[in-house]
Amino acid sequence: MNLHPKTLFPETENLELLSHQLVTKKDLLNVVNVLLQELKNVKKEDKSAQWLKSSEVRKLLRISPGTLQNLRINGTLNFKRIGGIIYYKYEDIQNMLEN
Repeated sequence: MNLHPKTLFPETENLELLSHQLVTKKDLLNVVNVLLQELKNVKKEDKSAQWLKSSEVRKLLRISPGTLQNLRINGTLNFKRIGGIIYYKYEDIQNMLEN
């Protein structure tokens, strides 16, 4: 993530002045807001196409292996089996929790 100083300090016309100025609370708040927005964007991108293994799903949902198997058997949670490993789409897990 490359942030240009102009993004962090939009009110500063001369960027050379930044090397001679103290950081104010307003500056820190601005940086925090920009970083939070970037993290939200990255989180949305990462989670949308992410596939999780069974162990990761169990940790995420705090359920036992048997409960996860029941979710698979009754069709509540879609999955893909690749070479003996079962994968779950993060988006499917979110949809299951919302319904």
